[in-house]
Amino acid sequence: MKLELRGITKRFPGVVANDNVNLTLNTGEVIALIGENGAGKSTLMSVLYGMYQPDEGQILVDDQVVQFTSPADAIDAGIGMVHQHFMLVPVFTVAENVVLGVEPTGRLGKLHIDEARRMVREVSEKYNLDLDPDAVIEDLPVGVQQRVEIVKVLLRDAKVVVFDEPTAVLTPNEIVEFFEIIDTLVKGGRGVVFITHKLKEALKVANRISVLRRGKVVGSADPATASESQIAEMMVGRPVQLTVEKKVAQAGDVVLNVTDLTVLDADGRTHVEGVSFNVRSGEIVGIAGVQGNGQTELVEALTGLRKAAGGTITLDGKDLTNSDPRERHSLGMAHIPEDRQRQGLVGGLSVAENLVLTRYHDDQFSHGLVVDWDAANVVADTLISEYDIRTPSKETGVGTLSGGNQQKVIVARELSRDLRLTIAAQPTRGVDVGSIEYIHSRIVQERDAGTAVLIVSTELEEVMALSDRLLVMYRGKVVRYGQKSDVLAPPFDDYTDLLLSSVPEMKTGWLEGVLKTRKMESAGN
Repeated sequence: MKLELRGITKRFPGVVANDNVNLTLNTGEVIALIGENGAGKSTLMSVLYGMYQPDEGQILVDDQVVQFTSPADAIDAGIGMVHQHFMLVPVFTVAENVVLGVEPTGRLGKLHIDEARRMVREVSEKYNLDLDPDAVIEDLPVGVQQRVEIVKVLLRDAKVVVFDEPTAVLTPNEIVEFFEIIDTLVKGGRGVVFITHKLKEALKVANRISVLRRGKVVGSADPATASESQIAEMMVGRPVQLTVEKKVAQAGDVVLNVTDLTVLDADGRTHVEGVSFNVRSGEIVGIAGVQGNGQTELVEALTGLRKAAGGTITLDGKDLTNSDPRERHSLGMAHIPEDRQRQGLVGGLSVAENLVLTRYHDDQFSHGLVVDWDAANVVADTLISEYDIRTPSKETGVGTLSGGNQQKVIVARELSRDLRLTIAAQPTRGVDVGSIEYIHSRIVQERDAGTAVLIVSTELEEVMALSDRLLVMYRGKVVRYGQKSDVLAPPFDDYTDLLLSSVPEMKTGWLEGVLKTRKMESAGN
């Protein structure tokens, strides 16, 4: 199957999302579509999937012009899409989700569940996806949920599969498994469109790379010869610093002190057990670990979103263990949450309103019961410019922005005031390389200005590059803690060794070990 987008233009009020875009894909190949936040990647794929209709241009399948008025039309033409935010019913089983909309039915329209199970097994075995048809979606890890979405697409006989930021929330091992799935799809004659911000992944998995900037295709690259820096410059339109540059930390007094902290869930299960550490002014402490090992619950307890079952949390010596988020905020704590839509933004409010969401009651903006929107709008205009938030207007609903621009709204709001402590969970999730560069530099600036910074990130390279001290969490406990050079030096516990295997060059002595192994292999030959 040959798929072609020819001269696609899509406009929204105040913005041209796609401007005369051309793209061609043949089955049996992978094309990576990359670009800055708001460059038009997701819009273009939404046009391809029938969610939007183009204002200009054509879609061709096997050289025949087609018109998609809905996703159903695209599916019928052999196009499937795995969205960044999965379209699954949490309380349904795998089989029930997979056949939703194409249910095999028996007498009186009753779901033929045995047939649904058989369909799931057949597709999952063919593509080595290893799914239990009877598993309930809400009980499954993110990586397995993604497999369910893939089976849904394949069951509808998709010849082209579009993945929108597919690795954004996957663990390192799940990413490896996902790449194996892509390889299986391609060998099976499928074509793959891979939308991503992660340049290393694009170079690893794609046959071709197309770059969008401000709605236009500005170039293409051959993964065999292109470098990360070349592609980054093509994306942003300027050279991009891909590494974190910072001076040696000048750590001061303890700002955050956590002692023997225990956190439970609503069912009484322990997610954080006896955790102790501190963060000093003028330093960055990073928490490393595969997601699901208590980091989320720890951050929620530190920021007042979840009660502690035991232990203490102090900020500048003041006990905040049982205080609410507003009190912590008033004492100079900033929080960049890992789930921007659930915890960071109010989607129905404007960009300007979200930029002052945690500060509207401050004297700068509040006059009794009345918000001074003139003052709020001045601040909003400044932050939109400073953080390069791509929005048609400050009055635009924040929920209509791309995920990366939503993230920049949160970062701008949280880092634009006097702070004692910044807690950043996944601060660059879904953000393009240019914005990552800026966010990293702002975090380092906060540190250098004397703010204590706590970073939690599933991007191991990120947390290791930013941090001055590291702690590694596993099953709710701290298994390794200290200066970064000590944490990254052998001997390693089994979990830390496994964790660091995804970025082996971070290990002290890694290069020497590689050279020694090669010398031994040469001697053996």
